Amino acid sequence: MYEIFMWVALPVLAVGWIAYWLWMRKVREKEKDQPRQVSKRLSTSRSEVTDWTQKMKEAESPREKALKRRRERQIQRQKEQQQTESQS
Repeated sequence: MYEIFMWVALPVLAVGWIAYWLWMRKVREKEKDQPRQVSKRLSTSRSEVTDWTQKMKEAESPREKALKRRRERQIQRQKEQQQTESQS
């Protein structure tokens, strides 16, 4: 009885796996032809990252801020020196 069951079940199982493999291959080929769909969550995340990188690009580092302040102070001191020299 078991032998008969195995002679029937194994070929049926093999045919089922082959059919499944062919069906999945067909689905993959269809998906290749279609453009990838982007989820709403992914597009939102991408836009948030783009906004963040733009802000980071525009932001000044503390070192740049300090250098900018130092240059401004030097320019102001030079102007003050020129004014005092011109008044003398």
